[in-house]
Amino acid sequence: MISQSSEATEVSASAKCAADEAVAKAGPLPVTVRDLTVAYHRKPVLWDVEFEAPEGRLIGIIGPNGAGKSTLIKAMLGVVPRASGEVLIYGESFERRRRLVGYVPQREAVDWDFPVDALDVVMMGRYGRVGWIRRPGRADRAAAMECLEKVGMQEFARRQISQLSGGQQQRVFLARALAQEAQIYFMDEPFSGVDAATEKAIVSLLHELRDAGRTCLIVHHDLNTAKDYFDDILLLNMRVVAFGPTDQTLTSENLRRTYGGRLAILDEAASALANARR
Repeated sequence: MISQSSEATEVSASAKCAADEAVAKAGPLPVTVRDLTVAYHRKPVLWDVEFEAPEGRLIGIIGPNGAGKSTLIKAMLGVVPRASGEVLIYGESFERRRRLVGYVPQREAVDWDFPVDALDVVMMGRYGRVGWIRRPGRADRAAAMECLEKVGMQEFARRQISQLSGGQQQRVFLARALAQEAQIYFMDEPFSGVDAATEKAIVSLLHELRDAGRTCLIVHHDLNTAKDYFDDILLLNMRVVAFGPTDQTLTSENLRRTYGGRLAILDEAASALANARR
């Protein structure tokens, strides 16, 4: 039997989720980034990054190695500290809108030897909705299984995560993000090192999320597929070179500016940061 306090907690959590989702549908843009700068040991990694992500779009974040693509996502999520700037999720800080955000990290950043099965990993995505005090119930387990089914991994629900292939592991982490029932998804190179079947499954899932009005920001490295996968492109080389609809942004001139002249940008950013500290 559920106690009255447990019922009250559950109702309160449900009301909070509904309120957040209402704001997401009626409020400001999903993501607003202003004057974002990140520096490691006084060396600039991102410099004066600004952009606004519209609703219901698949946005590819593209640039050369070391351009700060993964750092951008981590800075927006508060995983790495910002030297300056702000990140707004539907007009509020990430901390206030955390439950509206789902995250798929790089596979290399995950401890795959952790002793959990695929269903356990996906269930972790439910805690943002039920809270860490209340244990997930049957409805949460059913939702987690449905997410595994969407990525074609329901048959592996009880398989240890370490026993899955790279592509299967990536699908499980996508299912975990789906289980969060977020409005915005940040994905760090979800296509990296996966097989053709997984890549196709990921593309299908992204289209489903977009059609449901979700916004997805995805770090990507393959220029050949970018034009087919994304509605918008953010070209990044320490700062935003260009941002907009894919067919207007992936131009020869923009690509030259993105993939060339990195040393000039680095010197300019370092000089600006040094002057700001004087």
